[in-house]
Amino acid sequence: MAQQYEQLTLTERKEKGGRSSRILRKNGIIPANFYYKGEENINLSVIELELLKSLRSGHRIFEVNLKGSTQYVMLKEIQYHPVTDDIVHIDLMRIRRDEKMTISVPLVLEGIAEGVKEGGVMMQNLNVIEISCLPADVPEQLAIDVSDLELNTSLNVEDLEVSEELEVLTSDELTIVSCQLPKEEVEEEPEEEPEEEIEFKEGEEPEEDADKPDSDEENSEES
Repeated sequence: MAQQYEQLTLTERKEKGGRSSRILRKNGIIPANFYYKGEENINLSVIELELLKSLRSGHRIFEVNLKGSTQYVMLKEIQYHPVTDDIVHIDLMRIRRDEKMTISVPLVLEGIAEGVKEGGVMMQNLNVIEISCLPADVPEQLAIDVSDLELNTSLNVEDLEVSEELEVLTSDELTIVSCQLPKEEVEEEPEEEPEEEIEFKEGEEPEEDADKPDSDEENSEES
């Protein structure tokens, strides 16, 4: 499952600090750091438009040229501006094509489940899984055909069919997707307000016609 890597053009930068980074960003350039175990970090920069284009490609691993040699890097972290959401910095980690790496890969559902045709609702519980493989075998995504998924059934990680180059590290017992009947909405009946009861002291009885007006008073008013 070898693939062509998106190329990313990086430039080494000598100036450090927040002021120089702000100047770079004003000119459409994003500061970057390059890491590799046992080696000194390298301060780099990348043109923002080229970085955005590479990110839109969906690739996770990029081919770069550093100090005259072709290397492969993985995007380790992207820092965004808290207000504008613009990219302000990226971290790149070098990988070796002969060493296995651990990476998260998105899961994409394909097809229409049988259970959905029967009125069920499909719910995806897991969107990514963690795998271990060589950089050359990293898939852009893993497609799952859900056409045979019936009502009240589910697909777990253990049901995934992947190539022998990939080792799935996510727990086999986790559910990826399930199909269930929609829950019926029960209309709640309005609660009847209890009638207000008048409490009487011990030995006290309600007066008859207590709520009726006094007849003598009515007669006096009429006269």
